[in-house]
Amino acid sequence: MSNDIFDNTILCSKCGKKMQKAKFVKNGFILRGMSCPNDSCNERIIHPVDEQEYNKFINLKNKEFKVKMRLVGNSYAVSIPKEIVSFMNEQEKIMNEMVRLCFEDFGRVSLSFGEHLNGDSRVIKARECKVIKNNKPVLHTKQFYDSANPENNRKIIIKEDEDK
Repeated sequence: MSNDIFDNTILCSKCGKKMQKAKFVKNGFILRGMSCPNDSCNERIIHPVDEQEYNKFINLKNKEFKVKMRLVGNSYAVSIPKEIVSFMNEQEKIMNEMVRLCFEDFGRVSLSFGEHLNGDSRVIKARECKVIKNNKPVLHTKQFYDSANPENNRKIIIKEDEDK
């Protein structure tokens, strides 16, 4: 029988108080951890196994895959790299045969697997970007995306006056 390191008493390295079990959410990941009950200390430790899995996720997320698009019957098919599918299976996420496909923006398509497929799911995104030239804003863009109401999707481009 294997023991988990977090089943033992862990003392805070800053204040010496007994730490309590906690869960932290980071980029959609639920990470097990320990946190110090002392409000002035606020020390946190993430479970090493969860941290390792989170780092795998970040490495995959930062990787860009080049895949082929093929014509299959009257539809196009895109292959998903084995690395991504293996990672999803390791995380015990149930991959259904059906996925949700959304046309987000010109040149951008998103796929959602598993739990996001229920009819109540909704993706809302907002993004803002400023282009600075010679320490002055030159261009400002705002984007809004709502999967439930695509008619509300919009992109606003504001060209700043360079004479300011």
